[in-house]
Amino acid sequence: MKKTFVRTLSQPKLVDPVIVVGLPSIGDVGRMAAKLFRDFLKAEPFAELYSPVLPDYVFIDKKGICRPPKYEFYVSPNSPNFVILMGDSQPALEDIPAFYELCSDILDYVSDLGCKSIITMDGAPTADPTKEIYVAATDKDLVKEYASKGAVAYKRRRIIGVSGLLLGLAKKRGLKGVCLLGSTSGFTADREAAFRVYRFLRKVMVPESKESK
Repeated sequence: MKKTFVRTLSQPKLVDPVIVVGLPSIGDVGRMAAKLFRDFLKAEPFAELYSPVLPDYVFIDKKGICRPPKYEFYVSPNSPNFVILMGDSQPALEDIPAFYELCSDILDYVSDLGCKSIITMDGAPTADPTKEIYVAATDKDLVKEYASKGAVAYKRRRIIGVSGLLLGLAKKRGLKGVCLLGSTSGFTADREAAFRVYRFLRKVMVPESKESK
C-alpha cells in the first residue's frame, strides 16, 4: 500500500454533515468521547480508511484474525448531519510529514461528503486537572460561541497531533473547525474527562427538544 485509500461500506444520505473526530491521544479523551457520541446516536460504520502512515502492526481479534490499523467513519440514519470519525492510532510522533498527509487525506474525503465544519476532541494535559472544557477554533466568533455555552478559551498553548492539525489545515481550505478539550493529567485513560467532553458536545450539538423525539 503506497497511499491512503478509503473502502466504502455503504452510501449514506448526508445532510450538511459536521464531522466529529475522536482519536487515541492524551488521556484517550477524544476517542472515548467519540465512542460515547457514536453510541448515543446509534451510528454505524459506512467507510474505512487505511494508510501507510499508520503504525506497522496488526490487531488480532478473539478468533485469531488479524487486521491493520484503520479509521472508521460512522453515521446514524436518524442523524444524517453528523459523521463520526474514530481510529485505532495516530502516526509516530517523530514522523511529522505523516500527520500532514493523513490529515489532508481525511479532509479530502470529508470535503467530498459535503462537510463544511469539523469538531475534534482531545485531552488538555495539566498537572492539576479541573472540570473545565477548553475550546480552540478557526476563528474568534466560534471561540466566543462555545465560551458562551460554558467552555474556556484554550489560549497560548498547542494541540499536538491530528486533533490540532486537522483544524489548521481545515481553516486553509475554508472549513470551520473547533477542538474541545477535557482537562486531564494524561497519564492514564481518563473516562471522567472524556464523559465531560461528550456531555458538552451533546449539549451544544443535540438540543434537548431533538433528543426527546
